[in-house]
Amino acid sequence: MNLPIRPRRNRKNAALRALVRETILSPSNFILPLFVMEGKNEKSAIRSMPGVFRVSRDLVVAEAKRARKLGIPAVALFPVIADRKKDKRATESKNRDGLLQKTIRDLKNAVPEIAVITDVAMDPYSSDGHDGLVKSGSILNDETLPILADMALNQARAGADIVAPSDMMDGRVGYIRQALDKSGFTDTGILAYSAKYASAFYGPFREALDSAPKHGDKKTYQMDPANRREALREVKLDVAEGADMVMVKPALPYLDILSDIKTAVDVPVAAYHVSGEYAMIKAAGKLGWLDADKAMMESVLSIKRAGADMILTYAAVELAESLSS
Repeated sequence: MNLPIRPRRNRKNAALRALVRETILSPSNFILPLFVMEGKNEKSAIRSMPGVFRVSRDLVVAEAKRARKLGIPAVALFPVIADRKKDKRATESKNRDGLLQKTIRDLKNAVPEIAVITDVAMDPYSSDGHDGLVKSGSILNDETLPILADMALNQARAGADIVAPSDMMDGRVGYIRQALDKSGFTDTGILAYSAKYASAFYGPFREALDSAPKHGDKKTYQMDPANRREALREVKLDVAEGADMVMVKPALPYLDILSDIKTAVDVPVAAYHVSGEYAMIKAAGKLGWLDADKAMMESVLSIKRAGADMILTYAAVELAESLSS
């Protein structure tokens, strides 16, 4: 048959496939999320996230050292706060000797070469389980901003390299940027959860932190999954307010959004391969319905291909080990 153009020529062996590969996944693309709890040499399994644990501060340091040796450049910290320390105004988030602040200092002392990213939102500390201040069943936007700014400042003082507001309150990036700059933290970066959708894929994360809303849902501040153009509006607002990086969350159901944002802004773009995405691959693998390792790699590769410069994934260590082998 006369076929002058045969794309299969470029696929005939591993060497040629490697030569023409368009998207390269590297451990340097990963951010490892870690759930930190009180205690020493303690870890607690998360039922819905096989292979992921809540770990005490000393084990967070060990995990960070392991990640850095594999070429993973950053960790993202999420604190497990005891109910007795939660209140409506997330007061514990301002405690300079709080769990998160001590963990940041531990990491910067023991693994100074790894970047530390911290979550800025009220829900881990709030007795209401919402990302903003609740009054009469409503989440108040403007009244939440000073609380978030104090939280970000406290994290910056402890040594966080990047603060990551995940709350989706309007104007919070600019408010936090001004607060950081006014206090001398001009070098502390902001990774904005800019296109964060009201997703069904967050369930295992909320189990891990016991941070589910005590009433209602988060649809008045997180984005409607049906909306695409709105994501660009959110991202452009955050960049204009001073975001150094922006994020899409979740990743896999929103690859179209990720691609749109990559072409629309000139700051680095992150994507969060969230707990539900991780959990469903692990569950299907456990049932023998697919090869979980290969499916995880393919899923994260698709996130990179869609435009992510950095990917938060609970599979960061296992993927890095596979890529390094």
